[in-house]
This record gives sequence, C-alpha cells and structure tokens, in this order.
Amino acid sequence: MKKFAVIILILLVSCWVGFSAAPASGEKIRLALVIPSTIDDMAWSQAMYEGVKGVQKDLGEDKMEVAVSERLWNAVDAGAAIREYALNDYNIIIAHGAQYQSLLNEIAPEFPKISFAYGTGFATEHPNIFAYDPHAQEGAYLLGMLAGLKTKSNIIGIVGPVEAGDAIKFNKGIVQGAKAVNPNAEVRIAYTGSFGDFVAAGEIAKTHIKAGADVLTGSAQQSVGAINVTKEAGNIFWLSTDMDQSSLSPKTVLAAQAYNFKKVVETMIDNRAKGVLGGQHLELTFANGSLDLVYNEELAAEITPEMKAQVEEAKAKITDGSLKIGLE
Repeated sequence: MKKFAVIILILLVSCWVGFSAAPASGEKIRLALVIPSTIDDMAWSQAMYEGVKGVQKDLGEDKMEVAVSERLWNAVDAGAAIREYALNDYNIIIAHGAQYQSLLNEIAPEFPKISFAYGTGFATEHPNIFAYDPHAQEGAYLLGMLAGLKTKSNIIGIVGPVEAGDAIKFNKGIVQGAKAVNPNAEVRIAYTGSFGDFVAAGEIAKTHIKAGADVLTGSAQQSVGAINVTKEAGNIFWLSTDMDQSSLSPKTVLAAQAYNFKKVVETMIDNRAKGVLGGQHLELTFANGSLDLVYNEELAAEITPEMKAQVEEAKAKITDGSLKIGLE
C-alpha cells in the first residue's frame, strides 16, 4: 500500500511540473542563448528570453543555469560565442534566429553530445539540432481579420524586415485574414532589409500613413520604431507579433500574436532527458498552445463583440484544424 501511495505521489508531481526536472543522466541543465538583439527588445529576442527564464523559474537555478549573449547580429561573432559555449560544456545552446542555421550545421557535428537549436526553421540536418518553427501565419490571419474589420480607409500597411522566413509567413497571414472579412482591403508591404533598423521602420510607417493606411503591422525587433510612429500619430492602430507590445503604446497597439517559447524549451529539455538530442522540427501553433492571441484591454472598446466573435470563431477553427492558413 505504501509503495502504491509513493507511485501516486510521483505521478502527481510529474503532472504538476509538466516536464522532466533534469536530463536522465542527472546533469545540471546548462543552457546558453545567443540572440541578435537584446533581452528587452520587446520582440523576437525578449520572447525567447522570457521563455527560457520561465523554465528556469519552474526548475530552480540550482537545476538550470542560463547564459545569454546579446547583440550578435554578425554571424562571425555569433559563431564564436556558440563555439565558446560548446567548449565550456553547455548542454543546450539556442541560436535564436534563422540566420544561425548554417553556423549550427558547421559546429554541431563537432559536439555530438550537445543539443543545439535555431528558429525560425524546419531543417534538422544533424541529430543534435532542434529547429523550432512558429506558424506565424496563424496568428497573423487573426490580426489580419482585425485589420480588415477596423480599417476605414481600406489601406493596411506592413512594415517588413527581410523578405524571408517568418516575415513572409506573417505577411501572408495578414493578407488572407484581411481579405477574408474585407475584400476591399488593400495590404501594402514594404521591407527595410534589416531586422533591427528602427529608423527605417519608422520611415516606412510614416510613408504608409501618408498613403492613407490607418492600420499598421510588422515583425522583428525593428517594429518598435514603427510603433513609436503610431504613438505620435495617435489615430493609427498597430497589430503586434512575437509578444504583446501594448506597453509601448497603450493607445494604438490593438492586439498581438504572442509566441510561447517556454513550451519549446521544455520540449527540448524533455527530449534530451529521453536521450533525444535533436533532429526534430518543433512547431509553435494554436493547437499545441505555443501561440496566443492577446487583446489590449485598454482598447477593448475598439473591438466590438461582433468583431471579437468573428476572430474567436476563426481561432477555434485554426486550433481544431478545420481552417488551414496556406503559404502559397
């Protein structure tokens, strides 16, 4: 009877924690994070940093050590940092950007016992590389619906970074969502050619507004520059991705698609505990709870019950798989 009670207790604790507390070998989790911008960029890098720190908080600092290298836009510098962490026996190294894929493909084979990860990506050429892949088009479709429902000018502006990867997925979702509820909506896209050019993002936002756009959106760290423009304009709405950016401009940021990278990090740790060091494509979707749609409560009156019902119905269909957001 006592043995049975112990088993029940173990099961209850496992359910509460939700994932393994440490690798099967008993080694302390030593996780290194390499990011292109900063841990407080209110975008891509901060979303991952908060996910990592959330896991560390759950496990405790005695079981999980976290090191971070910031502002590594340059591939040479990023590669040096990644290799340094590997040489210093970090067992999980996350290079948070699609631009780091080739670096990991070069470095990972030299350190077969270390788990590496990058995203947005889907290719896992080596058994110790995880690729995580936000389905940005899913949340973007819902934001596009809000844009199509809210625009009075029927002009929606996208401030894009680089015409590749996650940005394309996000932009395609915006266009489809807007057209689904407002066939007259015109979505105009312009790219800065950079992930972190805040000035250029602001200038593109101003250009969109001068051309009649009254709802703007965009992705990457540079979004902060565009959001500041909407804050100054005052009569423009912004729709965010990566994380909730409403604190930057409570009067203009209407809603956000938020990535839950905590679940991704938990999955990596869980898999490593089972002896799986990589070789997996980890997707962030509404269905698995790693994507979320966040409304700005301060602007709740701007979204009518009818609008919200339409968006939530579409979200339910995306979640259950009856609505697929294509990328063609």
